[in-house]
Amino acid sequence: MSQLPARETLTVEFKSDRKRLPDDELVQALVCLANTEGGELWLGVEDDGTPTGLHDAHFNLDRLPGLIASRTSPSLTVKTEVVEIANIRVARITVPKSQSDVATSAGMYLQRRIKHDGTPECVPLLPHDRGSRANHFGLHDVSAQPVASASLADFDPLERERLRQAIQTYGGDRVLLELDDEALDGALRFTVRNDAGERVPTLTGLLVIGRETALYDRVSTHELAFQVLEREAVRFNEFRRFPLLKMLDWLETNFRPFNPEHEVQIGLFRVPAPKVDMGAFREAVANALVHRDYHKLGAVHVRLDDHGLTISNPGGLVDGVTLANLLTTEPRPRNPALADAMKRIGIVERSGRGVDKIYRGMLRFGRPEPDYSRTNQSNVIVQLSTMDIDEAFLRLVVEQGRDLPIDSLIALAVLRRHKRVSADDLAHHIHRDATQARRTLESLIEAGLVQAHGQTRGRSYMLSADVYNAEGRQAAYTRQVGFSPLQHEQMVLSYAQQHERIQRHEAAELCHLNSNQASKLLRRLADESKLIMHGQRRGAYYTLGTKAIL
Repeated sequence: MSQLPARETLTVEFKSDRKRLPDDELVQALVCLANTEGGELWLGVEDDGTPTGLHDAHFNLDRLPGLIASRTSPSLTVKTEVVEIANIRVARITVPKSQSDVATSAGMYLQRRIKHDGTPECVPLLPHDRGSRANHFGLHDVSAQPVASASLADFDPLERERLRQAIQTYGGDRVLLELDDEALDGALRFTVRNDAGERVPTLTGLLVIGRETALYDRVSTHELAFQVLEREAVRFNEFRRFPLLKMLDWLETNFRPFNPEHEVQIGLFRVPAPKVDMGAFREAVANALVHRDYHKLGAVHVRLDDHGLTISNPGGLVDGVTLANLLTTEPRPRNPALADAMKRIGIVERSGRGVDKIYRGMLRFGRPEPDYSRTNQSNVIVQLSTMDIDEAFLRLVVEQGRDLPIDSLIALAVLRRHKRVSADDLAHHIHRDATQARRTLESLIEAGLVQAHGQTRGRSYMLSADVYNAEGRQAAYTRQVGFSPLQHEQMVLSYAQQHERIQRHEAAELCHLNSNQASKLLRRLADESKLIMHGQRRGAYYTLGTKAIL
């Protein structure tokens, strides 16, 4: 039986039916849900969550799906269910999230949003909202569209030269250097032809090589803010609307003074160890600029403070990308034309796996993984830790002589933090299934970085003795390895002697074993006549046997 939610949310709506809710109002509420995140409408429930029951006209819900389908365009398919709460009949109407914009038959486009007080409301879905929503589902690429009233005169010759230099500097597609300006514009989709056959700039073209005045006048949503805060003091706070390549150069120039680095001697090599890895920094900022929602006002924010480096951009994750598959999902750019241009120039990762580069830039220095947990429907927010590097871990990674896979780096970081993990535990961190997590851990065993304990379902993993020894933490290794089987046996027999009996849960707690391992230990000792079993199952306990040696 469905349970009544405690309150209204973005995906839950309550509607009173004591005076028979008008059909138009019901349809509008369902359209709002469909155009947002989908959800459920509870008919016969007051705004405060009190069930008051269905009106007589709604006791038979069989006709309701047909009514809603006929009053919406495209037709909305819903599921209805009668629910009894404290002997009061209410209806639960479930509506899926629609990938196309849904309107009422009267032509009303509506969406749902959260007000400042945390309660939801239904508001019009305006034209720019519809464009943003189409971008979210990958149905429309605004970056490939011509910009109204823009002309080729809005392209800056200096930015063209910066573009060609960037291709050489960042190892972009060198074929582009052989093209003239018109062919280059076509290859990178900087221009399209209008109905008159004339070349006109696209949003991608203006963003990459447009004049600053043209961007200010015609792309009002493009802006970047760089802020450096030290406790309450503001050390840097500037907003810019430069073209993207100039923007990235300006940002990197101003960021470097706040990003000190020192060198770590590893064998014959000196490895630079900055406060923030510049590769991860460039990738995170470029991703924010490339994948932001250009239908929405608001700057891309880059903020360095005492808590770390935070980068945020307007527009949530696109459809199909979640925090649970960020590392494994196929690339799904919000602005495909812009993303493709920046890849070919060499600014962002050409494979489309820029998130991997950000993770690598953090993990190889022994810092925590990038934190995307504050990401919501309106913004993507990533925080990069600026804590001191772990020189021992950096030395471990560098001495491998090759770049470890991202999954392996995450596994090592998780093991350092949690000491012991199972394959199921690691699967959550690398966004893969337990089988793939187990392969990652077994490959680290072959590399001598990890060792396993136990078999089959009880198998757990920890860092190897070589890793602990290299860091001078031999005592920590001994604590994590725990006791040997012989020590387990002596501990159990000693406990049984002192307390005259021992049960499974006591053995598990004493030896830091799980229930299955404790059961096997006790049964083995009983088979060897070192313990005597009394009772069955949960009530079983053991006393000293005739062959117990203490």
